[in-house]
Amino acid sequence: MKYFDFYKNTSYIWRRALTRVGLVLVTVVLIVWFLPRREGSQYVYDVDEPWRYGDMIAQYDFPIYKTEETLAMEKDSVLKLFVPYFDYDKKVEARVMEKFDQDFAGGLPGLPAEFTAVVRNRLHRLYQTGIMETPLFNSVHRDTTSMVRVVVGKNVEQMIVEDFYSTMSAYEQLLSDESLSADRQALQRLNLINYIEPNLVYDKARSETAKNDLLGTIPPANGMVKAGQKIIGTGEIVTEERYRELVSLEKEMNRRGSSMEQVDLNFIGNALYVLSFVIIFTIYLTLFRNDYFNKPRNILMLYALVTIFPIMVSLMMQHSYFSFSVYVLPFAFTPIFVRVFQDSRTAFITHMVMVFICAAALRYQFDFIVIQMLSGLVAIYSLREMSSRAQVFKTALMVFIATCFTYFTLRLMQSGTTFNLDASMYSHFMINGVLLLLAYPLMYVVEKAFGFTSNVTLIELSNTNGVLLRRLSEEAPGTFQHSITVSNLAAEIANRIGANSTLVRTGALYHDIGKMKNPAFFTENQQGGVNPYDNLADKESAQIIVEHVVNGVKLAEENNLPVIIRDFILTHHGHGMAKYFYIKYQNEHPDEIVDKEPFTYPGPNPYTREQAILMMADSCEAASHSLKDYSDESITKLVNQIIDGQVDAGFFTEAAITFRDISEAKTVLIDRLKAIYHTRIKYPKLNR
Repeated sequence: MKYFDFYKNTSYIWRRALTRVGLVLVTVVLIVWFLPRREGSQYVYDVDEPWRYGDMIAQYDFPIYKTEETLAMEKDSVLKLFVPYFDYDKKVEARVMEKFDQDFAGGLPGLPAEFTAVVRNRLHRLYQTGIMETPLFNSVHRDTTSMVRVVVGKNVEQMIVEDFYSTMSAYEQLLSDESLSADRQALQRLNLINYIEPNLVYDKARSETAKNDLLGTIPPANGMVKAGQKIIGTGEIVTEERYRELVSLEKEMNRRGSSMEQVDLNFIGNALYVLSFVIIFTIYLTLFRNDYFNKPRNILMLYALVTIFPIMVSLMMQHSYFSFSVYVLPFAFTPIFVRVFQDSRTAFITHMVMVFICAAALRYQFDFIVIQMLSGLVAIYSLREMSSRAQVFKTALMVFIATCFTYFTLRLMQSGTTFNLDASMYSHFMINGVLLLLAYPLMYVVEKAFGFTSNVTLIELSNTNGVLLRRLSEEAPGTFQHSITVSNLAAEIANRIGANSTLVRTGALYHDIGKMKNPAFFTENQQGGVNPYDNLADKESAQIIVEHVVNGVKLAEENNLPVIIRDFILTHHGHGMAKYFYIKYQNEHPDEIVDKEPFTYPGPNPYTREQAILMMADSCEAASHSLKDYSDESITKLVNQIIDGQVDAGFFTEAAITFRDISEAKTVLIDRLKAIYHTRIKYPKLNR
């Protein structure tokens, strides 16, 4: 047994060690792969800076290459002339019509016999005109000159996109036909969309050839530098034109071939440099934050942040994606995310490791390291918990001020007899600050990608001025007040038993949004004593009650509420029943075996503590309105009866909630309901 335990522990240690080694190796390989190779002769120069080296004379002829931005603009201009090719496939109509004839050999259900020929004729017209897939139709209409070339056999004809139909517009055209529009609803039930398929097929080979032919007309360079021509002299300012010539010279040198020995040494140096920092980072996590390794997606975020920014810096340095410096990149994202989701010390270590690795791809390492170190510290100190946009704005502003001040002091330190301040850097810092504002929306992406639980989304959703909750307050005010009360009750229970109070409060606010579809059918929204159920059958009435769960989920999906909130909507009644109408129906039909399905909620039952809390709070708060006497005894009896009934029905068997938690929930509900329905004393009358 001891040998088995020793073997098990040894296996776990080795597995853990191999996991960390794998993380280190993957991180290093990815970063080093993208780092600039420093091939050929490399010089440090920037636009509007003096040339610090000797006279540069061209040793051979070479072209002056266009910038990536210029090439992109020219490509965009040329592609406006691009016209895609589509093949007209006659077989599609024949196949669909054969299927139509087979499916409706006995005529169209619910329609006169002559309608079959009419619909068939309309389908034929649509196919003769031409049908495209809807996404492709929209894309062509948006990205081209609204012209396409249609290939029919050996003939090619250029036509306007508007002359054709998308699959959706073809379906709409079929239903809106004058001879068929009167029976639109009957036609919709036939799912005629199944008989509308695209017969204009995108010809990728011809289209790509035509596109490449257009792009091939763009020359990569505009001008030449002749051998022996002076490019720039010592002390001369690097203008935009000279900068392009210098960049073109380096490209030409790389094209003609550089020293493989130099490239190899550079690669080895990069690898050892990055490896050192990643190992130090891993050792820190092992010694001080070993628990993070038990959460794979959490640790993945740390290594991803260490990897992403060095790759972005390397790509910018190698390909000149932007006309400005890497200082526009929001490096403070790293300390912000790590600080909000984990802790400040790890945030600083992660940030500094990332900054030092990024410096390997840059030319001015000292300035970069100092500026980014200060901005990271400011970000950590200014933002401890992200719960509102105002906090992000303050952090972005403070980071902007810190970077500007640090850069100003560095320029003062580096200045000689004259002080030269590069004003363009402040615009880069400004862009950086603006991009930092994206930390708020990106918080959602980080949560979903790495499995964190944050209060940011929940706090925003619990704002009663939000669109959906404001609609609820306007369309179903009684339900809105009920939801507010339930959210407060549920949050207090959660605080008492150590559950997530923010989560259950937010879930409670949205749990009854489905009642907005038929608000008058729920007692809390009824006015004037009018009961809409008086003229409805019990089963129909029960369906209206039950469907508020389904309607709520649909509303949640339409408004992009998180899945965790939709689960509260589904589970707040579990597999319970609309008992009022079930019992009423059963009493009226004593000899009938009553089917419970029409009276039962879709469920599922609660499977988290928070969902169980909501079910208890919702049921007790709703039932409390039916009490005739709000005495201590009646409220206590009501709460115990409802929650005990839920326990007996097995509603909480899948939720990780204990009997002690349930007992605490009862206590909170009884105390709170007593406070809500407290009885005022009667004032004495004045005797005269």
